[in-house]
Amino acid sequence: MSTEIDYGRLMHRAMRSLIRDVLAEVADRGLPGQHHFFITFDTRAEGVDIADWLRERYPEEMTVVMQHWFDDLDVTDDGFSVTLNFGDAPERLVIPYDAIATFVDPSVEFGLRFESQEEDDEDDEEEVAPAPMAEDVDEAEGQHDAEVVSLDSFRK
Repeated sequence: MSTEIDYGRLMHRAMRSLIRDVLAEVADRGLPGQHHFFITFDTRAEGVDIADWLRERYPEEMTVVMQHWFDDLDVTDDGFSVTLNFGDAPERLVIPYDAIATFVDPSVEFGLRFESQEEDDEDDEEEVAPAPMAEDVDEAEGQHDAEVVSLDSFRK
């Protein structure tokens, strides 16, 4: 048995559950109002399944936007799959929650950022930090400035 409670791991699991719940609701009811998501993920992570041409273009990290057009959103306990439009070419993506680096909904100024395992090892402390907004997202229809909510702001 460990001598310490791994709060960082527990927090990451809770935040990934939040993403799963949000996506499941969107799969059932669609995106309400002006909500939309910027989801950045590690294209090299285990379980990620994307087209070869996308992996060549984004060999390490990719940010996708779920806003006006997406199809076949399927949410599971381990991740989600969705068909997105890339220049009039629909592509199916399979993204495990563990591959997600940031999840941002700029319409309500909400976002989560997951520290990578390498960063965790260097810092020896898990923390939720503000995520940079995607600056080079080809699929975005304009620049969105959203502040990412740090869970530190809710601590007393």
